[in-house]
Amino acid sequence: MGGMAIPESSVIWFDGALVPWQEARVHVLTHALHYGTGVLEGTRVFDTADGPMVFRLDEHLARLDRSARMLRIELPYRQDELAAATVALVAANGHRECYLRHLAFLGYGSMGLDMRHSPTSVSIASWEWPAYLPAGRGLRLTTSSWRRTDPNSVPPAAKATGPYLNSALARREATEAGYDEALLLAPDGTVSECSSENVFAVRGGVLRTTPASAGALEGITQDTVLTLARDLGVEVRVEPLLRSDLYAADELFVSGTAAGVVPVASLDNRELPSGEGELTKLLGRAYRAAVLGEDARYRHWLTPVHSS
Repeated sequence: MGGMAIPESSVIWFDGALVPWQEARVHVLTHALHYGTGVLEGTRVFDTADGPMVFRLDEHLARLDRSARMLRIELPYRQDELAAATVALVAANGHRECYLRHLAFLGYGSMGLDMRHSPTSVSIASWEWPAYLPAGRGLRLTTSSWRRTDPNSVPPAAKATGPYLNSALARREATEAGYDEALLLAPDGTVSECSSENVFAVRGGVLRTTPASAGALEGITQDTVLTLARDLGVEVRVEPLLRSDLYAADELFVSGTAAGVVPVASLDNRELPSGEGELTKLLGRAYRAAVLGEDARYRHWLTPVHSS
């Protein structure tokens, strides 16, 4: 995601213990390394006036659990145990703001496609990672030649490691062609999502985004934006979109945990009418207020990190 080097932290939570960063290792015959049998979450910690806070941790861990169940990977830890481990990790690393990566994967134990005989390992890593999409200007998107897979091939609601090869190929194609990000289409030609963000279109004051049936992940930041928009009185629709719907939009933006809310300046070399539009700005401000604990209505989305 973004290709930036990872700044190392002190420790990683790995299978129930905090271990030094460089000692969080796996065997080369780890099942997930060969077959993509893993699920993951990306979560952020924000530096608020009341100290570091994990944003929507419960929702991220619930999705991790759902993803694991869809792939029939048995998690050896409860969600409350993983939440406590997450907070302990951030405190141990002394982060004020950071990115979190939760990962559950089938480890060393057997080879072959049969998933039943490999144990599940779980890790949580935290590091200081700024938003990786370009700041200070709108994004330049291009429609990728790669498409999302059919929803009956891999469940799009599962945030799994294997399908991210599709995203990696699309992102590389886009960046090597001089664009910031790739837009992927569903098998039927409707809009799916970007390589690692959901996409939103605004036209006539109506906010529209794509459904999971288009192969798009049900994003937690996507859900956050939809909630903020509804609370602001904006009409929202989750429905199929054509590429021409994006070309004709008044505003486009993308959302994701790593990215935040980022405006789009152009798609396939078609400039948007006004760059960052008014609704995009409004939702971007509302999102920042929510993650920083400045809007009391959304304080329940924040989990405090207590220093040890």
